[in-house]
Amino acid sequence: MKKKVLVITGPTGTGKTKLGIELAKRLDGEIVSADSMQIYKEMDIGTAKPDNEELSAAVHHMIDIVEVGESFSVADYVEKARKCIDDIISRGKVPIVVGGTGLYINSIVEEINYFDTNPSEEYRNKLLEIAKAKGNEVLYNDLKQKDPKACERIHINDLKRIIRALEVYEFSNNSITKQQEMSKMPDKKYDYVVIGLTTDRETIYDRINRRVDKMFEEGLLEEASKIIKKADALHTSYQAIGYKELKKYFDGEIPLEEAKDKIKQETRHYAKRQLTWFRRNQDIVLLDIKDDFNDNVNKVLRIFLEL
Repeated sequence: MKKKVLVITGPTGTGKTKLGIELAKRLDGEIVSADSMQIYKEMDIGTAKPDNEELSAAVHHMIDIVEVGESFSVADYVEKARKCIDDIISRGKVPIVVGGTGLYINSIVEEINYFDTNPSEEYRNKLLEIAKAKGNEVLYNDLKQKDPKACERIHINDLKRIIRALEVYEFSNNSITKQQEMSKMPDKKYDYVVIGLTTDRETIYDRINRRVDKMFEEGLLEEASKIIKKADALHTSYQAIGYKELKKYFDGEIPLEEAKDKIKQETRHYAKRQLTWFRRNQDIVLLDIKDDFNDNVNKVLRIFLEL
């Protein structure tokens, strides 16, 4: 029988971190993060990264592995995360993939092998200049013509991924969507049990609002000031919610309270997109989380052990 990999996903504010740690204790497992922003060093508060106590409660992988401003692609993530999963299984433990980045989750579960398309700085800079002069919408509409399915996954504000998808199309004569479909493994190495945490939107939105308030209390303003100086608009770290909104505050374009409200709003919109993606994916077992934490843990364990 194939070895099992447990995957815990879901929108922001559903308690994935806490649940993953408890499951790691119960299953003798180790956690592989699937969060596209928690990979970056120094970005602790704004990414809701597990704190020192949580990190010491279970072994975590794929956190704090990239310098801010350093280039790191989905292909890089898949390569490193897959090695972590292989290593965990080789030691007789259970890999528990935890995170809300749909592209990362899908790439791991579908065992996608990404084609190596060499980046072109000249082409990227050309598109970046177009976006600066005319707005992201021009590039987004171009991508919609060339790869409409990619636009279902990529938000109009995610300039880095828009440019990357256009770059792949330009230099490989294939859409990034087609490449991903072609590179799915016909016979998967592992058996993935994917559980998507969900609850009503009002609860999620309330948790998000309170989380953002807590981030500011913990020093998000100071952290963002340091991060923004180290990244530029094409780096994924620059795209993180909480940092790009505060840049407008630092530049004197908007007051602090407006930036704070914008962070809450963008995080709620992100959670809504996550919910839509998870509910559309038929391979995900949806679990409506309740207030009883132990009950949630036991439900996940039953699903994982029975499937």
